[in-house]
Amino acid sequence: MKILVVGGAGYIGSHMTLMLREAGHDALVLDDLSSGRREALMGAPLVVGSIADAGLLDQVLAEEAVDGVMHFASFIQVGESVREPAKYYRNNFVNTLKLLDAMVRHDVRRFIFSSSAAVYGNPERVPIDEQTAARPINPYGRTKWMVEQALRDYSSAYRMNSVCLRYFNAAGADPLARIGECHEPESHLIPLVLEVAAGHRPSIQVFGRDYDTPDGTCVRDYIHVVDLCAAHLSAMQMLVDGGESTAYNLGNGEGFSVQQVIDTARRVTGCDVRIAEAPRRAGDPPRLVADSSRIRRELGWSPRYADLEAMIAHAWAWERGN
Repeated sequence: MKILVVGGAGYIGSHMTLMLREAGHDALVLDDLSSGRREALMGAPLVVGSIADAGLLDQVLAEEAVDGVMHFASFIQVGESVREPAKYYRNNFVNTLKLLDAMVRHDVRRFIFSSSAAVYGNPERVPIDEQTAARPINPYGRTKWMVEQALRDYSSAYRMNSVCLRYFNAAGADPLARIGECHEPESHLIPLVLEVAAGHRPSIQVFGRDYDTPDGTCVRDYIHVVDLCAAHLSAMQMLVDGGESTAYNLGNGEGFSVQQVIDTARRVTGCDVRIAEAPRRAGDPPRLVADSSRIRRELGWSPRYADLEAMIAHAWAWERGN
C-alpha cells in the first residue's frame, strides 16, 4: 500500500511511518513541523505543509496514487483546548474537513482517524466499550466526536470508508530506541516521570490520593505506541479488503495507577522519582479503562507490549539516548 500519513513527524505518526516502511509499504508524510520533528522520519519522504492548505492537498493527491490516508495532525492538549477552543475547532475539525473534501475530489476513499477516549467524557461505566455514550466534556474531546460524526455522513454520501480508533493513553517508544515521545510542552505522565528520573525535572505532581482506587491515585489504561500503530495497519488492511466504516477502542484493557507508574519507573530506571503532592484536578475520573474486545475479535489485534514495565523500559531507553 501507499499511505499518506498526515502529521507523520509527530510522536505516533513517526512510529506509524516507521512501521509502514518496515512492513514493505510506501509512506508519504505531510506535516507542517509545528510540533513534529524531521529527524523522527528517518529519511521517509516528507511534504512540508498543512492540511489547511487545500491547494497543497490537491497537488499531493493528484501527484501521488495513495491507497489511503492516516490522520495524526490534531492538537492534543486538553487544557489548552479549554483556554483556546477556536484553535482546536479550526485545526481538529475544520481542517480535517478540508482533508476529507480533498480526498473525495481525488477519489481516495480509505481513512484512518486518530480519535480519543476523550469522546466518552466521564463514562457511565468502566471498562468502556464502544456502546458507551459519547459525552465529551472539553473542546478537544468534542472536536474528535465531531469528526467521527462527519465521517459517518461522508461514508453514506461519498463512500468514504473510515475507521475511528479511540485511543486511551499512548505510551512507550520504538523498542530499538530509534524514535520516541518528544512533546513541547510535555503533558503525558510517563515521559514526565522519566524526566524526573533523569534529573531534568525536580518532581512529578500527583493530583489527589483519595480516589476510590486501590492506592487512591487515578487509574488509566496505557497502550504501547507500537501496538497502537499495529492496530492502524490492521484497520487500513481491513478497508483495503472491502471492510466498512466503524470505530474501535484501543487500550490494554488493564488500568495502571499513577503510583504504579511511578513505582515501575523507579524500578526500571534505578533512580529516585520525587513526588509533589497536589489536590485533585477538576474533571479527573477515578478510573478510565478500555474494553477493546471488539477490535481483538474483529481484526485479530492484540497488544504485544501490554506490560507497563516494557512500556517504561522502552521510553527510558529513548529518554537516555536523547
